Amino acid sequence: MVLAVLFAVLGAVSNAVGTAFQRKAASTVSRGGGVHLLLALVRRPAWAIGIAGVTGAALFQALALVNGPMALVQPLFMLELPFALLIAAPLLHRRLSAQGWWAVGGVVAGLALLLASAAPAGSREQASMLRWIPVLVLTLGAMVTAVLLVRSSTSPLFRAATLATGAAIGNALTAALMKSATSRLADAGLPAFLTTWQTYGFALTGVAALLLLENSLQAGPLAASQPALTIGDAAVSLVLGVVLFDETIRTGWWLLPEAIGAGLILWGVVRLTRVVPHLVDIVR
Repeated sequence: MVLAVLFAVLGAVSNAVGTAFQRKAASTVSRGGGVHLLLALVRRPAWAIGIAGVTGAALFQALALVNGPMALVQPLFMLELPFALLIAAPLLHRRLSAQGWWAVGGVVAGLALLLASAAPAGSREQASMLRWIPVLVLTLGAMVTAVLLVRSSTSPLFRAATLATGAAIGNALTAALMKSATSRLADAGLPAFLTTWQTYGFALTGVAALLLLENSLQAGPLAASQPALTIGDAAVSLVLGVVLFDETIRTGWWLLPEAIGAGLILWGVVRLTRVVPHLVDIVR
């Protein structure tokens, strides 16, 4: 469990670096989307740094998922939001206000309380196709729906939040597929890893989630996209961990401190998007 927490926190830091630099690169590209956006971004050095951060995060995530349950690992990636703001401050030559520091503290304290109270645990690393099929239908369907919804809207806030939600679902599905694939690598070696469908599944869903993320970052302010991405990933991952891998969290009276922790996280995220607009609202 200790290794899972360590690798997850390192993954959150690496992902924050990726998000901040991808955001900086996206702000230099004219409006547009899809593959054309990626073609424009690959020529930006900041985007290359961002992709390096995302790649490092994926490696840390895989190591974390091998050593712990999804219900523990993925919520820790919520730390990406405060880390992203802390990285974005010097990157944009800004300072985080005192209220901003309080908000960061709220997110960190809330997450610590939530995970300590919930004590996520997992009992297995593989799931049957009877569980995978409905999960794939619902999650992939939700990602497609997000793309269709933004086609009929011109609101930057709605477009950014909707695409980020789709990216969050994609990230959670990628994590579930990655957990299954990497467990096969650990148990049976490289041949098993290369011949299981989950390996190619997490590669494809990871690319799809990246496309949704890039378009979300360009579609509107980070105040809309980052909370949806961060909280959505954690929430969907928790559900997938329970549904696919029989992971558990404590209930009963533990629900009270869990609710307090969730409330602190929500308060911190909302405050961050309000008190540091010069950091979270880069693209207009």
